[in-house]
Amino acid sequence: MTGARLTGFESDGLHFTVRDDGPLDGPVVVALHGFPQTSASWAAVTPLLTAAGYRVLAPDQRGYSPGARPQEVRAYAMRALAGDVLALADAAGVERFHLLGHDWGAAVAWSVAGRHAARVASLAAVSVPHPAAMQRALAGRQALKSWYIGAFQPPVIPEALLRVRGGVLARRLLASTGMRDTGEALRLLTDPRAATALLNWYRAIRLRGQLGAGRIRVPTLFVWSDGDSAIGRRAAEGAGDFVSAPYRFEVFRGTSHWIPEERPQQLAALVLEHLAAHPI
Repeated sequence: MTGARLTGFESDGLHFTVRDDGPLDGPVVVALHGFPQTSASWAAVTPLLTAAGYRVLAPDQRGYSPGARPQEVRAYAMRALAGDVLALADAAGVERFHLLGHDWGAAVAWSVAGRHAARVASLAAVSVPHPAAMQRALAGRQALKSWYIGAFQPPVIPEALLRVRGGVLARRLLASTGMRDTGEALRLLTDPRAATALLNWYRAIRLRGQLGAGRIRVPTLFVWSDGDSAIGRRAAEGAGDFVSAPYRFEVFRGTSHWIPEERPQQLAALVLEHLAAHPI
């Protein structure tokens, strides 16, 4: 498989930007970022994957790409988010690909792997477990860790609070999670149109079937960190209950939620082992 280097692609009438690195004829890894980041969150991981011969496609997802920033909550239905991933693969001329996702990108990756298994060679999810494991854990202490989900869902008010005094509340919120470089996240969260788009990912949780991923039948690696302020151990340890395929669970100790930035070498090493064990 070869083709031109991608800088963007179209999906659902929207224009997405994408980082395309590595050999054009290499096996493809689609890397999906989380909230409130962009494809830049993979900057330290990507070179380690491309050096091993993989082509990494890291899109700025719906709401993050300036040309793909609809303001309606329904535009962030999971079927649309998953459709964007398939549109990217189609634009690259790729039938089967590996999936790598962090945070909300992991949630999308679980969904794509569950609903479109024929196109996914393997799944590597980082920080966020299978949606069913997350929902099950919400009956316990996970509900306290997930307080922000409800806080982000009302209209208008969250955007206004995030802009207060140049983003002081947003800055404190991000710092409390262990995020070290908050510049790009603050830029997004204090831009009214971008903030609405990003928060709509949380508002769309209430849409019917939004977090349904089904049983995963592709080889899966799940990486979690015990310093994660958003995802507790019960949710993380329960992810494997929803995978009917080779499954590996790894824990990074003393690491915050932002694994790709804090532990890029260790994460890349795990991902490369996973990809080598399950080639396209």
